[in-house]
Amino acid sequence: MNQRLRFKNLLPTLLLFSAATQANTTALQAPEIEVTNNKVDYYKVQRTIPELSTAFIDTSPAQRNDGIKVGKLSVNPAVEKALAKLGKEIAENKHDKYDSLLISQNDQLLFESYYSKGRINLPHSQASATKTYLSLAVGRAIQLGYLTMEDLHKPVINFFKGLDQKSLAHGINKITLDHTLSMRSGLRIEDETLNALDKKAKTLAAKELVKTYFSKSAPVTKATQVYKYQRSDPRITMLVLDSVVPGGAEKFIKRELIDKLGITEFDWRNNFGLPEGNYSAMMKSRDMLKWGKLMKDKGLWNKERLIPAAFIKQATSKIAIPHSKNYDFTNFDYGYYIWQTDMTVGNQSYRCNMAWGGGGQYVIAFDELNLVIAVTARARGVEDKTLTLVEERILPLFT
Repeated sequence: MNQRLRFKNLLPTLLLFSAATQANTTALQAPEIEVTNNKVDYYKVQRTIPELSTAFIDTSPAQRNDGIKVGKLSVNPAVEKALAKLGKEIAENKHDKYDSLLISQNDQLLFESYYSKGRINLPHSQASATKTYLSLAVGRAIQLGYLTMEDLHKPVINFFKGLDQKSLAHGINKITLDHTLSMRSGLRIEDETLNALDKKAKTLAAKELVKTYFSKSAPVTKATQVYKYQRSDPRITMLVLDSVVPGGAEKFIKRELIDKLGITEFDWRNNFGLPEGNYSAMMKSRDMLKWGKLMKDKGLWNKERLIPAAFIKQATSKIAIPHSKNYDFTNFDYGYYIWQTDMTVGNQSYRCNMAWGGGGQYVIAFDELNLVIAVTARARGVEDKTLTLVEERILPLFT
């Protein structure tokens, strides 16, 4: 169970291709890592890979055998010029420390760019955007009948057999998937206990993890079942998924989502014998667009219903009110590990759903505009200005 979810992995001998920071660069190849064998630690590669000496900015992305349709911005010279200018500014370090920026509209990739440590065939750490992929995996389990929409509101303790009920904290039976999927479990566990658990992430069994969460928490009450961004909730969600799907969560996610989306290079690290629900996925930038398309199209993929529309509607609705000491979330809502916010162009407001990971990892889907934006970056904390950049520089070009 400690294997990684990994397929067609690449050991880089770092072959970097030159590219120009200007529009219409299709004659040049996007920066890649060279494939030499199938044993690579993508996390190590991302840490050690040298930064690009020249950015790659393309307003006529090349067709690759990856299930992504492409188009050309040349049909709209003003938009092409504006995005080429933005790409050049990013390359000149006038914005956050970006590794990639991709834009797709009407299911066609129109703008593709790589900077710094970005490579077209190198999966990038997703940080907490991983949680959104977990949410969609729960939706897939519902579509296949391993869970029901009604199960979202049943006590999660029902999914764990053999727990000593007498040792559990008061109110544990109040916790449902609806709560854990929206960071409202109500669990309140001392940081010292949580940190000790994390030190055992590679050796402690999942059953022991959930037992500790449920026994070491302060009482779960109506007052505690409000939004609190914490590592316990996604892990419990992953544990429930693992308990109901055939073959376990790891094989299920690969078979029923990763494979279905045509994703071949990725990583999803394990903790406690399961894929980590919090932060450990790695995806290529082009593949991030696929997750955005799945959200945008209400769970449909190539005319196949992967996720119930009812689940997507619930997952992208306002369920929790997020708050933080470090961020102003006044204009944000939170669903099932999916963020929502409104962006404004002139007098018009546009709602978007987002997978959002620390450091500037984004999959942003505007359903109304049939628009998906994928971003990878290495910004630090409150330095992340990506959403402002999207609202002020990108969104007006596509409305």
